[in-house]
Amino acid sequence: MLADMTDSEHQTGTEQAPTVDSEQDIIDAKRQEMEDKAAPAPQEKATSVVQETLSVSYERLRHSIDSAELSDAARAQLPDSSDQSAFSRATALLEAVAGNQHTPIEDRVYLAEHMPFPNVLVKLSHDPEVEVRRAVAANVSDKNWLVGNLTKDDDARVRAAALINPQTSWKMRLEGAQSNQTDSDTLDVLGRLGVDTEADAPVVLAAMVRRAVALNPNTSQTMLRTLAQDVHGDVAKAAQEALART
Repeated sequence: MLADMTDSEHQTGTEQAPTVDSEQDIIDAKRQEMEDKAAPAPQEKATSVVQETLSVSYERLRHSIDSAELSDAARAQLPDSSDQSAFSRATALLEAVAGNQHTPIEDRVYLAEHMPFPNVLVKLSHDPEVEVRRAVAANVSDKNWLVGNLTKDDDARVRAAALINPQTSWKMRLEGAQSNQTDSDTLDVLGRLGVDTEADAPVVLAAMVRRAVALNPNTSQTMLRTLAQDVHGDVAKAAQEALART
């Protein structure tokens, strides 16, 4: 009987254990539920991480002396623009790469030639290397104010590239055509505006530029002879007078 009672009591105790465990499970589940509610949403976590990573990555690339790493970053394929967050991040990092003088010059030239992003091109427009600034000046994705600034560059090659860039304003083209610092090759290009090139250019503005070319002492004899036959009378007359003085 005692043995039976002991077995019964033992069995009863064993059967009650799951009840205690179940109550503890409920307590644990409630605690977990409260913690989940207090935690940031997954999207908020992701945004915070991306922002922190961008800041850290930007500073690392801006100060990096690892030319191989910088070269890889300069040539990396950009994300699809439909992924706005990733695309913005990538272009921001390109700005850091463009402004770092440890980025190989050929990679800075590559960025200057191919990138359409103003933040990157502005960085490169101040590059100490002439070839980099010249590539920026020739980039047809330039904003007109940026290429306009480069028409005033200290280097003649940069100025020339900027003056013949289609993005250059007519005001800057006229100033270039009038400048004694503009070389004859550049004047040859400016002298064809509205005639052989950019046929849809504003007639009056293009004629003003061509007339300034005819009056510029650096203009070649060949271009003067062409301008002497110009359809615009003021241009032709200025060229004819210039030829008569030679």
